[in-house]
Amino acid sequence: MTARVQPQWIDMFEHVFALCGVGAGDACAVLSETRTRPELPLLAELALARRGARPFHVVMPGRPLAAPVPVRSTGASDAVGRIEPVVQALAASTFVADCTVEGLQHAPELPRILAGGARVLAISHEHPEILERCLPHGGDEAVVRDAMRRLKAAREMHVTSAAGTDLRIDLAGARVGGVWGFTARPGTLSHWPGGLVLAFPAAGTVDGRLVLDRGDVNLTFKRYLADPVTLIVERDRAVRVEGDHVDGELMRGYFAAWGDADAYAVSHVGWGLNRAARWDAMTFYDKADFNGTELRAFAGNFLYSTGANEVAGRHTLGHFDLPLRGCTVALDGVAVVDAGRLV
Repeated sequence: MTARVQPQWIDMFEHVFALCGVGAGDACAVLSETRTRPELPLLAELALARRGARPFHVVMPGRPLAAPVPVRSTGASDAVGRIEPVVQALAASTFVADCTVEGLQHAPELPRILAGGARVLAISHEHPEILERCLPHGGDEAVVRDAMRRLKAAREMHVTSAAGTDLRIDLAGARVGGVWGFTARPGTLSHWPGGLVLAFPAAGTVDGRLVLDRGDVNLTFKRYLADPVTLIVERDRAVRVEGDHVDGELMRGYFAAWGDADAYAVSHVGWGLNRAARWDAMTFYDKADFNGTELRAFAGNFLYSTGANEVAGRHTLGHFDLPLRGCTVALDGVAVVDAGRLV
């Protein structure tokens, strides 16, 4: 074990599973990999048993490396590997505790799993202390749903910052989603930590300039930027990555390594709503203990992500999650985030 199981961790897992509506007799799958932190599926099993559910484990062996570069934090897990009996078992479950390393958020098997009626909670591959600090509560759903309503009603998102960001997203045809850290509705997925709202734009709808300033976060590298990096975005794709320094070189190299135009394209855009999550949390954890979901959700960040986008018909493991501070996010001219502060 990387961390000895603490009694309060079982309590917190049971709390979240209760919010997910898990009850006595429910058949619940605990999905993990041989690379998964072992305490996470164990905590899931113990908490499900406390709820009176009937848990069973699906453990996927590690797959051979297929990517040209290290892959971290994509949300596009290939752990299931399109193995049909696994898909059927998960789809037939009442609830799936997803303890895979990358999470099933963009996995190609997810639509079929959800179509079976399973509800999926992706438990971020983090040290349990992070999950404990970002424990969701019942009232979080209303906050995120309000943000979703605003986003669904808008025609355009305009993002600006003092650092020079000027990005426009046409929201026509976009799919809007929100995550509050639990899900009780069959055929849905959420992830823990939660507290963010997102739009997956349709193809060809994102243009402008995105400036990652000092202190902004490159979660693919689990690194705070030491120097600004600018992405010039035309019809969804970053056509230039500007920055004559290590941060710029790292991003250009990682983009190019995929040899895939879709790796340069936008996956989703949105903003964080979780006031318990902290921008500075990455400072306190080793990289192996930290997957960065907390930083995707901290209140007032603008989250720009590249890679897989089902709405635009793109699936790739090439991926960046980039939470920015100090941005103003406006929907049809009305700010929902003002210079990094929730309105």
